Amino acid sequence: MVKSTDKLKLTSFLGGLCLFLSAIEYLFPRPVPFMRLGLANLPVLFALKLLPFPYVLLLILLKITGQGLISGTLASYVFLFSAAGSFTSAVVMYSVYRIPAKFISLIGVSVLGALTGNIIQLILSVKFIFGDSAWVIASLFLTIGTVSSFLIGLFAVRFMKRSQWISSLEGPL
Repeated sequence: MVKSTDKLKLTSFLGGLCLFLSAIEYLFPRPVPFMRLGLANLPVLFALKLLPFPYVLLLILLKITGQGLISGTLASYVFLFSAAGSFTSAVVMYSVYRIPAKFISLIGVSVLGALTGNIIQLILSVKFIFGDSAWVIASLFLTIGTVSSFLIGLFAVRFMKRSQWISSLEGPL
């Protein structure tokens, strides 16, 4: 039986990695004013393989709180939209990841997670902030999210196949 402290340490490490990747991501210009490329989702993809669901949710909480602190949006609707998108995305990704790999790869899991999160954020922006005008950027928003999540998923697959670190964690966890 694996100690929960080991899972908490791994969750903390992955949370720190999320914050680091978020900070790096803010150095790049955004294609759409409030959109990020999703680099901080890479550790979440690792967590799907390495951690049980409650720890994945804790990681999401660390990720969105850290992103809110880094971007200064912790007390805004942007944070709430991010939280809604991230948590629904995590639920979908965790569920879909449990489907055998012959039916869907980690790349597909990443894309489905991004689409879920983006659609939730679009619906919330239509209902609460921008009205129907939010649909104007929907195709660009979903296209960029799909492409970036595909690339992040591809990187995650390749990294996880070659990583001795991931291999060493799979055994005891």
